[in-house]
Amino acid sequence: MRSLLNTYQKPIITICLSVFFSLVMNVGDAQAFFQDTSMQDETSYKQYRGEVLDSKTNDPLVFASLVLEGTNISTVTNTEGTFLLKVPNTIENGNVVISFLGYRNKSIPLAQLSEDKNKIELDVSVTTLSEVNISAPKNALALVKETLRRKGENYYNNPALMTAFYRETIKKRRRNVSLAEAVVNIYKTPYTSSRKDVVKLYKARKNTDYSKLDTVALKLQGGPFNALYVDLMKYPDFIFTPESIEDYKFTYDRSTTINDRLIYVIDFKQRSNILEPLYAGKLFIDADKKVLTSAVFSLNITNRDMASRMFVRRKPRNARVYPTQIAYRVDYRERDGRWYYGYSNALLEFKINWDRKLFNSVYSMTCEMAVTDWEENLGEIPKSKDRLKSTIILADEAIGFSDPDFWGEFNIIEPEKSIESAIRKIQRQLKRAKSDRSTSP
Repeated sequence: MRSLLNTYQKPIITICLSVFFSLVMNVGDAQAFFQDTSMQDETSYKQYRGEVLDSKTNDPLVFASLVLEGTNISTVTNTEGTFLLKVPNTIENGNVVISFLGYRNKSIPLAQLSEDKNKIELDVSVTTLSEVNISAPKNALALVKETLRRKGENYYNNPALMTAFYRETIKKRRRNVSLAEAVVNIYKTPYTSSRKDVVKLYKARKNTDYSKLDTVALKLQGGPFNALYVDLMKYPDFIFTPESIEDYKFTYDRSTTINDRLIYVIDFKQRSNILEPLYAGKLFIDADKKVLTSAVFSLNITNRDMASRMFVRRKPRNARVYPTQIAYRVDYRERDGRWYYGYSNALLEFKINWDRKLFNSVYSMTCEMAVTDWEENLGEIPKSKDRLKSTIILADEAIGFSDPDFWGEFNIIEPEKSIESAIRKIQRQLKRAKSDRSTSP
């Protein structure tokens, strides 16, 4: 059996997805409001808001992609199915392509979209039983290995400069207590290169309501790297190394069609004789080109103590902390026959049991990142001092929430209504705290 130490040394576990628990020393500290209007020009773009729904059930489609055809401009829907798409005024014509896994794409002329209240319905893509029986792969493991092997011919293999929007949130049970957001530049290296991607922070902001954090402040180490390293085709060794891939059992689940493209759904889970925590999930693979188009997976946390050691870096002595859910998702997009990283998210849920306390605390930490624009990188690489480190804590780098036009022309993931309410409430609290300090003798 492989050494547990080798498993724990994977960056996606011990570096990028570590959680810090530390005592709050100054609960009443209020952040200064960050004002940045240097890149804003309200006349340079148009924005379109709306929602993407299932045409039959009217349910919101979470993380559906919207891409302006012929460009690299894109965004995704939030957990309520709503979206915000910003398009430069220089682009007057074109089609917005809306896609969601398991549904048929829909193309809508840009001229037909209104600035607000767009309701877009997608139809489920149906596969007949005969197609499933005929198309089933004979060897699921061999299919996965071939998919990984063919990344050089299927994925964008030139250096790219990507603009991405990143968000991380912390909730205590169902209540938002912290939100941090950033626009980052990703200097994406070729998929066949062993060099890691470089990230540069462009602008960031945060809000935290420390009054809801009990006696601890939770901090997510890694920032955008948490989402970036979920790119399985660029970083397969974080899950499927040449040795560890044999520790998984791969099985064919079903077939589906997405825009007349046949997709194999492959299930994977760790073998019963493997004791260390590994992953389980689904891989969505294009049957013809052998392209991984999407993946969803989660960590086996049956062994709480072992899983806790993988994530918790520091905590109070009188607290026992262990994860209750660790889950990931990555989606890829296609342009001109080549695929590239488009969106990913991670969910970490923890329970804190306190000594001599009747009730426990439950926190969830989520992060997500969406590529909103990209172009070929002609050689620009930031200097070392300007690069984000994989150990960054974004909440420590960001300053505070500013005016509603903070992000200017950048495409962002539309906030949830609950998050928007939390932001307004926190802002009022910070203003009151600032006012109290200014009037105190």
